[in-house]
Amino acid sequence: LARMMRAKGYNVGIMDADITGPSIPKMYGLHEMAVGTEQGILPCEAADGTKIMSVNLLLEDEEAPVIWRGPSDRRCCKAVLVQMLCGEDLDYLFVDMPPGTGDVPLTVFQSLPVDGVVIVTSPQDLVQMIVKKAYGMAKQMNIPVLGIVENYSYVKCPDCGKEIKVFGESHIDEIAADLNVPVLGKMPLDPAIAQMVEEEKFSEAENPYLEGFEL
Repeated sequence: LARMMRAKGYNVGIMDADITGPSIPKMYGLHEMAVGTEQGILPCEAADGTKIMSVNLLLEDEEAPVIWRGPSDRRCCKAVLVQMLCGEDLDYLFVDMPPGTGDVPLTVFQSLPVDGVVIVTSPQDLVQMIVKKAYGMAKQMNIPVLGIVENYSYVKCPDCGKEIKVFGESHIDEIAADLNVPVLGKMPLDPAIAQMVEEEKFSEAENPYLEGFEL
């Protein structure tokens, strides 16, 4: 979504709120530490102009584990959010949150004027309960749910083009209908996108699977 909006010319930022598993800077090829000024800590800028802030950009060793209890996660998330917003005139700020309904999502919902959330899930019937928990948390916090994206929907055979449902048949349409929210896209396991991540060139990625989605 961030890449889509950046390609349309918007000023876009990404807050990597997965404190213990921050991967977005590496996807974009960012390895330097964020720079501090009198106003605060400035986010790093990716090759496509996307502003990115992550706990990994605050560590001297990006591979060092972040072993914190929940309150530390919460304080760090709030501090980084505040720092990133200093002096940044963003049209869109995307916050990538860890799975679940724990401290970090709660801190984001309480610290930012969130316009909406996108729930990302996978095809298995097992995830229905997890999706409903995430939906329920957003509704309790009065945050609109913009829709659901299904990840790992299938993998396409490079020889015959057949769609192979590695994780089983999709249940996303029934879940979305039950919650009365739209399905924004069904994303396959795409080797081309995976390769861009491996090469740290996500700033060049295009995602045709979400083209119908408008913010």
